[in-house]
Amino acid sequence: MTDTGRAEPYDLTRLSINQETVRQWSLPDLAEGCRAAGIGKVGLWRAPVQEYGVERAARLMRDSGLTVTSLCRGGFFTATDPGLRAGALDDNRAAIDEAAALGTGTLVLVSGGLPAGDRDIAAARERVADALAELAPYAGERGVRLAIEPLHPMFASDRCVVSTLGQALEIAERFPPEQVGVVVDTYHLWWDDRAPAQARRAGEGGRIAAFQLADWVTPLPEGVLLGRGQLGDGCIDLRGWRETVDAAGYRGAVEVEIFNPELWEREGAEVVAEIAERYAAHVS
Repeated sequence: MTDTGRAEPYDLTRLSINQETVRQWSLPDLAEGCRAAGIGKVGLWRAPVQEYGVERAARLMRDSGLTVTSLCRGGFFTATDPGLRAGALDDNRAAIDEAAALGTGTLVLVSGGLPAGDRDIAAARERVADALAELAPYAGERGVRLAIEPLHPMFASDRCVVSTLGQALEIAERFPPEQVGVVVDTYHLWWDDRAPAQARRAGEGGRIAAFQLADWVTPLPEGVLLGRGQLGDGCIDLRGWRETVDAAGYRGAVEVEIFNPELWEREGAEVVAEIAERYAAHVS
């Protein structure tokens, strides 16, 4: 406490607010709200950025003094149809260009699930690596790193055949670390007792491109996709994970990415203030 009796301000230097956490806010609202809360970092999503205009969004972020810590999302590489595959590659090149325009060095990738009727998950993962072989040099030339995000195994069939940090690293390590890294997301990885060792492996190789936080609450209130919990409401050792990635050499942003309809129904400023409080209490 200070002599005035007010609490010392939180250290929010590393805190980043992912746009989907307060999706009720427009991009200008996000910029104004984060700046008012003393938060200097945001993670953005492609659809609202495209709707607002990529160059216009980049200018808004710069004028607001905000650093864009990531852009989500690229990926969905697992189609077997040649036309769908070519379309995915074109879309990812566009995503890389958008990330570069926004000034972020991190494009988050959700790899894609199994095509309809396909049961060969190993082949699907190999198609992810094949796509990265085409995209990684393009991204590297533009100063953007492709960040493979392993998702919880419940997403393996429809969204992401990469379920563990080890699987993500097995793909990423085929490419230079400045071109392809991984995302460490507590919501997706907390259950895996091998993940801390894999985080150390990622850190040793300079592969941790992003660190994201959400809590796991039981029962999941909105299913696995929209059931992410507010920091401190669930069972994940969030500070332990932050200490794990720090010990692995990660010094980047700590991005809070929570998909939760209850948060979206509240005032955005109230949600951001609560996140700052929970970040101080459970993470920093």
